[in-house]
Amino acid sequence: MPGHLGRQLWVYDPDGATSADTAEVERIRSQFTSNRCFQRHSADELIRVQYGALRKKRAREIHTSPPPPSAYDTSVRSVSVTEDPIPRSVIERSMRAGVEFYQGLQDEDGHWASDYGGPLFLLPGLIIALYVMGQLDHVLPDYVQVEMRRYLLNHQNEDGGFGLHIEGSSTMFGTTLSYVSMRLLGMTATTEAVVNARSWILSRGGAINVPSWGKFYLCILGIYDWEGLNPVPPECWLLPYEYNPIHPGRFWCHCRMVYLPMSYLYGCRASGASSFLTEELKSELFVGNYKTINWDKTRNTCASEDLYYSHPRIQDALWWGLTKVEPFFLRWWPGRWIRANALKLTMNHIHYEDENTRYINIGPVNKVMNMLSCWFQDPSEFGSWRKHTPRVADYLWLAEDGMKMAGYNGSQLWDCAFAVQAIVATGLHVEYSACLRSAHKYIRDSQVLDDCPGQLSRRFRHISKGAWPFSTRDHGWPISDCSSEGLKAALELEAMGSERAGPSVPVGLLQECVNVILSYQNMGGGWATYENTRSYEWVEIINPAETFGDIMIDYPYVECSSASMQALAKFHQRYPTYRKQDIKKSLHRGRKFLLSIQRRDGSWYGSWAICFTYGTWFGIKGLMSTGSTFETCEALRRAVKFLLSKQMPCGGWGESYLSSQTKQYVQLEGGVSHVVNTAWAMLALLASGQISRDPLPLHRGARSLMRAQCSNGDWPQQTIMGVFNNNCMITYANYRNIFPLWALGEYTNYVYGFRPSEGQKNVYFEGITAGARVSNTSDED
Repeated sequence: MPGHLGRQLWVYDPDGATSADTAEVERIRSQFTSNRCFQRHSADELIRVQYGALRKKRAREIHTSPPPPSAYDTSVRSVSVTEDPIPRSVIERSMRAGVEFYQGLQDEDGHWASDYGGPLFLLPGLIIALYVMGQLDHVLPDYVQVEMRRYLLNHQNEDGGFGLHIEGSSTMFGTTLSYVSMRLLGMTATTEAVVNARSWILSRGGAINVPSWGKFYLCILGIYDWEGLNPVPPECWLLPYEYNPIHPGRFWCHCRMVYLPMSYLYGCRASGASSFLTEELKSELFVGNYKTINWDKTRNTCASEDLYYSHPRIQDALWWGLTKVEPFFLRWWPGRWIRANALKLTMNHIHYEDENTRYINIGPVNKVMNMLSCWFQDPSEFGSWRKHTPRVADYLWLAEDGMKMAGYNGSQLWDCAFAVQAIVATGLHVEYSACLRSAHKYIRDSQVLDDCPGQLSRRFRHISKGAWPFSTRDHGWPISDCSSEGLKAALELEAMGSERAGPSVPVGLLQECVNVILSYQNMGGGWATYENTRSYEWVEIINPAETFGDIMIDYPYVECSSASMQALAKFHQRYPTYRKQDIKKSLHRGRKFLLSIQRRDGSWYGSWAICFTYGTWFGIKGLMSTGSTFETCEALRRAVKFLLSKQMPCGGWGESYLSSQTKQYVQLEGGVSHVVNTAWAMLALLASGQISRDPLPLHRGARSLMRAQCSNGDWPQQTIMGVFNNNCMITYANYRNIFPLWALGEYTNYVYGFRPSEGQKNVYFEGITAGARVSNTSDED
C-alpha cells in the first residue's frame, strides 16, 4: 500500500503542546462534560484545534467570515419573513467561508480525518480482548486508558446505565460491557459511576439478561459459562455452499465475518484465565450466588431494554436442539475429528481476512475477535496476533469526550468523494483547486487495483478491481455506493482538467469500476452493499443478535441502488460507448427496484443515515438518473410532497434517529432543525426542479442553513446522523460541513445558473426506450 495512505492515528506527545494549548483542550473537555446530558455528541473539537494551529503553515488560512444575518434574512422568532432569493454575493460569501474552514481540516494526503464513533459496545470488546491476552497495558498505555475512562464516564446516562450508542437510552448490553470496561481499566467497585452502573444492572436481574453478543464477551472473559450461550458451531463452515441458503458464505459479509471468529472461539471454548478481578466481577454482576446459576436457562434471557429483534420460536427450538446434540456429537472421535477440521477451516478463513486487510479487518468487532482467535491459536511471541496489535490504533479516535473505538478504520474515501462533489457544486472550485488536487490524489490512490488472491468463490469474495472502499486501500473491502461516489467524484475532477485538479484516474480503471458496479446489481434490480444478495429474506429467522435487525443477508438498499445508478448514468455521459447496452438495461432494472420499494407516503427508508430525508434524497436522484421529471413521474411527485410536508416553520428539516428504529418519520425533540437533514432535503428538492415550481421552500431552507453557520465558517455538530442495522447509530462528523455546502452550492446553481453537467436532459441518455419512462398516472415501467 502507498505508505498506508489515509491511516488515521493519534500519537501521544507529552511535550507537543504549550500551556495555552493544554488549557484550551481542557476547556473544551470541561465544556463537553458539563453539557453531556444535553449534548451527547462530541463536536470533534480536538482535530479542529490541531489542524487550526497549522493553517498558516499550510496556507489554509480563513480569510472570509460568513455574512451577517441582516444581509439575507429578516426573521421573527427564527421564522423567516423574507421570501426573496438570497443574493448571489451573500450566499457565495457563506460558501467561501465554509470551504475555507473545511479545507483547513484536510489531511496532507487529501482526505478529511474525523470521528466515526457512536456505538458504545465496540471499545469494551477491545478492552476485554486485550485483558484476556495480557496485553492491555502494552497496547493501551496509561495515557490512553485515561482517555478511555473519560469517554466511558462522559457517556454514562443519568440513570447510571449506558446505551447501545451515545445518544441511546440505557441497555443491558451497553451497561454490562461498560461496567466491565471501567473495572478492567482500574476503576474500583466503590467509584460512584461504577456503583450506579452496577445498581442499574442488578435492578434488572443482573448480567444473565445481557443479549447474546454480551454473553459471548463475558464468556471470553471467563465470567459467564459457555453453557449459557446459544451454540455458534464452526461445523457450519464445513457444509456445502451450493443449494444451501444458510451457509455462512451467503450471509452479509459483516455478519459472517463476526460469526466466523465467534464460531472458532466458541468451538474451542476459549476463555481467559481466572484472576482476582474476574472473580470480583462474578460477584458484582449477578444476582445471588454465582455458583448456583442454571446457565442453560439463561441462553435466551434478554433485558426488555435490549430486545429489538425477538427470536422466533423456530430459532429457539434450533438452539435447544443443538445444545442437546453437541455434547453427544463431541463425545466420540468422529465428532471430535469434524470439530478439529471445522476449527482448522475457520482459522484458515480468519488468516485470509487478516492478510487481505493488512490486519485491519472489515470492522472493529471482527478485528477484535480475529485478534483473539489468533492469540488462542498461538499465544507465543511468534503468533500472528502480534501483527494485529499495531493495527488496533487504526480504530482509536480522540475527541473532547475521550478516546473511543470507531465503527471502521475511518470514513476517508466516502467523505472525500462527497466533499469533492460539494466543493465543485459551490462553483468556487477554481479558487480552491489546491484542496481539490489533494482530494483527487487521495481518490486516485485509494482505488482498489486488484481482486483478492486465490479462488474468490472459495473465500466468498466478490471482485474488487477498480472499485473503491469506504476508508482506505489498506482496508480493501469495496462497496457499491462507495465505488459509485468515488466514480462520480473522479468524473467531476476529470472535468475540471488536469491543470486544476491534477492527473485523472486512468480511463481503464474507470471502466473497471463500472464493471464492478454492474456486477453488484441483483436479479431484482437493486444493489446491496459489499456483494450480491446471496440468500433469502427468510434467513433472518435465524438472526441470533437480539439487538440488531436485518443482519443476515446483504439486502438491496435505496442508497446503494441510487448511487450506482447515478454513477453509471454519469459515466455514460462522459464515455457513451463503453458497455452502453449493459448500462441501459441496468438503469432500467434499477428504476423498477426503486419504484418497488417506495413507501405509500412517497418516501424511501434510509438504512445508512437518518433516515427518510436521506433515503428520499437518494430515491429522487436515482429516478432522475433514468430521466424522471416532476411532470412525467408520479412517484417523484409523491416524494417531493413528502419532503415538503416535513419542512418546519424555521425553513429547515430535523429528523430523529428514532425514525430508523420505528421506521416512521420522527421529528427531532423540541422541533429543532438539523443542518444535515435540511441539506439532504434541499438537494432532493432542487434536483426535482422545485425551483421552477415554488422556490419559497428552498429560499427558506437556504436561510436556515446560513443562520446555523458558525462565525468561523464551520457548522454546529447536532444530533447523530448515521445508522446501521436499524438500531445502532454512528457518527459522521464531516457531514455537518459537506452537505450544507453542497446544498447551498446547488441552490446557487439552480437560482442563478443551471450547471449543464447536472441538467435533467443530460442524465437520461439517448437510446433508452420510451417505455422506461413513467407516465402521468402510473409508476409502472
